[in-house]
Amino acid sequence: MAVGRDDVVAWIKVCAEKLAENRDYLTQLDAAIGDADHGANMDRGFKAVLNRLAEFSDKDIGAIFKIVGMTLISTVGGAAGPLYGTFFLQAGSKTAGKMELSLADVSIAFDAALNGVVMRGKAEPGDKTMVDALTPAVDTLKKALADNAPLNIALQQMAGSARQGMEATIPLVARKGRASYLGDRSAGHQDPGATSSYLLLKAAADTWGDC
Repeated sequence: MAVGRDDVVAWIKVCAEKLAENRDYLTQLDAAIGDADHGANMDRGFKAVLNRLAEFSDKDIGAIFKIVGMTLISTVGGAAGPLYGTFFLQAGSKTAGKMELSLADVSIAFDAALNGVVMRGKAEPGDKTMVDALTPAVDTLKKALADNAPLNIALQQMAGSARQGMEATIPLVARKGRASYLGDRSAGHQDPGATSSYLLLKAAADTWGDC
């Protein structure tokens, strides 16, 4: 079982679709503790990625991820652009030249992506950020790899852990980003960055489930 280049392109398309569908929801979450622009920013960024689909036709997976990352950095406003751009750039650095990805490849790529986000945003688990969804997801992938789990099962477990991490941000007091300005008032709200991160990983699990 492996994720092919075309499967990666399909994932990017589904990411754009899911972010468009959830644009208002993400904006509503961000309105409570942020600048009320996360949904619009992510939707705009991935629409810009879709406009570059023609460039993917002769590219390997690493090159595709790098195009996605650079596009997000240049089109997504606020802190999200550099963070999500870094996610894809770091994933691209670990998949350069590859036309298909094993579970080990996906695990290594997403681990590097998470580490890039942590370095860029200086956030830790518990800070009420996208890291709270990404960290358990990557940990679950590593465990699935160690357990020799099938790719589709590992991806579904990854998405489940991301969802749990996302939901666990609700009672947290934000320690990073715009939400941290609210102090204790940030508690009781789900973090929009953790939510969009979950949507991306759930899209991967759904898109690559039959690989």
